[in-house]
Amino acid sequence: MIRAVLFDFNGTLSDDEPILCELWQEIFAEHGRPLVSEDYFERLAGLSDPEIAEAWLGPEHPGLAEALGERVRRYQERVADGSTVSPEMRAVVSAAAARVPVGVVSGAMRAEVEPVLRAAGLAEAVSVVVTADDVVRGKPDPASYRLALERLGYEGEPFDVLAFEDSEAGVFSAKAAGLRCVALVGTRPANRLAAADGIVERIDVPLLERLLAG
Repeated sequence: MIRAVLFDFNGTLSDDEPILCELWQEIFAEHGRPLVSEDYFERLAGLSDPEIAEAWLGPEHPGLAEALGERVRRYQERVADGSTVSPEMRAVVSAAAARVPVGVVSGAMRAEVEPVLRAAGLAEAVSVVVTADDVVRGKPDPASYRLALERLGYEGEPFDVLAFEDSEAGVFSAKAAGLRCVALVGTRPANRLAAADGIVERIDVPLLERLLAG
């Protein structure tokens, strides 16, 4: 029996990975370190915002803070209207929230995630939001998922909590925290998501109902 559902944000709840790639490409080019899309999806997608910036610019780069600030500002400009959350995904989150506690566990910054949830009409459905602001180590470290369970006040078996993810880092994070994980193909091909308990090509209400029914 599934007791709670946790959604990754970028690329899972919010269909925005191509937008993220474009934004990082713009920002990194301005800092003298151009990024091609293949490198983004192969090496960076799924990591937290701070870790993406450090991985590409270097941890000692003087423009790290500026790059992160620009990432948040430009993302807000592009998607703060909630348009990256499809009607189908809105229905999935609402259906889950009608049955069990729901949370969002993201490597993005809170200033990016919460405006989109509000604009998509999902703020009331989501009980807990854990972002890059809340943990020292992002995915694939399990800290963000463990913190989500703690904030939910969940005291049962972690495997009775379902996580939806779209990247290797996210799958590894959820599994390391002991959760059940279903991976969405798109950001990564199926062969890169093999550590998940299940792999799907879309997330919809019938899938959710089957999973909640066990």
